[in-house]
Amino acid sequence: MSTPFDRFEELAPAPDRLGDLVAPVADALRRWSGPVPAAEVRYVETDPAVADTAAFVERYGSGLLDVSANCVIVAAKRGGETSLAACLVPSAARADVNGAVRRQLGARKVSFAPMDTAVGLTGMEYGGITPVGLPADWPVLVDASLLDLEQVLIGSGRRVGKLIVPGKAFAQLPGAVVVPGLASRPQG
Repeated sequence: MSTPFDRFEELAPAPDRLGDLVAPVADALRRWSGPVPAAEVRYVETDPAVADTAAFVERYGSGLLDVSANCVIVAAKRGGETSLAACLVPSAARADVNGAVRRQLGARKVSFAPMDTAVGLTGMEYGGITPVGLPADWPVLVDASLLDLEQVLIGSGRRVGKLIVPGKAFAQLPGAVVVPGLASRPQG
């Protein structure tokens, strides 16, 4: 049975490719624990020129859109304080920032974090931010639909390379909060 991941020639267990990952992601894989072993997380090197979703699926296959997710960093404001969180949503959808995200974080206002803030505080490259290896005190909101996927393609912390993670593993990430309806599909 073929999968959208068959297009990648060299899939390797991510723990065998720690040198290809940014420090926070490599450290998270070293400390990985839970029912899904770290060896089930795979790494594949990809072209950094097509790291963004639309270009990526055009280059590597449209079937990947249904089995990939994007991680975005949001800033939540409440009572004069700002806190950061991550949202992991299917690539074909958008984080419902003004609805589900705001309610889950108990914030008055939520917006996407500025790029320099997201990159600076995660230690990851813009366009490659992943939920693996984020600061331990950040909530990681995960759209519940991702847990039903056998494998999900996500960023690796760099624009070069992607991780392929069993969907059920997202629930075991530090700070993970599984949220039904976190993502909304664009109309049209």
